[in-house]
Amino acid sequence: MTGGKKIVGQPDKHRAIVAGALRLFARDGYSRASLDAIAAEAGVSNRTIYNHFADKADLFQAVIHDSTERVANTMVDIIDRHLSKIVDLESDLIDFGMAWLGVLTSDLAPHFALIRQINAEREHVPAAALRLWRQTGPERTRHELAQRLRRIAERGDLAIEDPTRAAGHLILLISADNLIDPDNDLQSRDETEAMITAGVHAFLHGYEPRSLRPPR
Repeated sequence: MTGGKKIVGQPDKHRAIVAGALRLFARDGYSRASLDAIAAEAGVSNRTIYNHFADKADLFQAVIHDSTERVANTMVDIIDRHLSKIVDLESDLIDFGMAWLGVLTSDLAPHFALIRQINAEREHVPAAALRLWRQTGPERTRHELAQRLRRIAERGDLAIEDPTRAAGHLILLISADNLIDPDNDLQSRDETEAMITAGVHAFLHGYEPRSLRPPR
């Protein structure tokens, strides 16, 4: 558990504080979000916040843990659903990419706004919270994706020496347009699918087994 002074018998208050804090941290960032504003957003008093959390850093870490864990669980489920049993590798990777990017505009979207805020003010964010986010989120999901790609490579469908690096390449390639304009959530489904398809093609070209490559 991530620190905090959770009061037994008050789970609703605890959840309300964490949810309100997520909205404020995602909108205003760690430095600018005050406990007064968070209390108002959550519909509780400052005293109630201090009954559950030692200070703003403690609350922020709880928000990071809760939000990142929920997103990571969703991402791991997407990896399992789309890459556990491969029927057509290209098609399965495209479906995986569509589901993966779909999370960005789901009800989990505030998490990604929070991460943008973290990246914008990294030097002001508690180091423990940054470590927790990396371990609970990016490192976990990249590890799970790497393991799936390793198994696909063992079947002979990909040529991968470093599955972790390949996982990073796949994520970057299917997210290319979002990296250029991370606030652009207005792409149509067709535009998103075209971006992901192009990324998957580039990934497969880079990791195609030599036995499948045409002679030069």
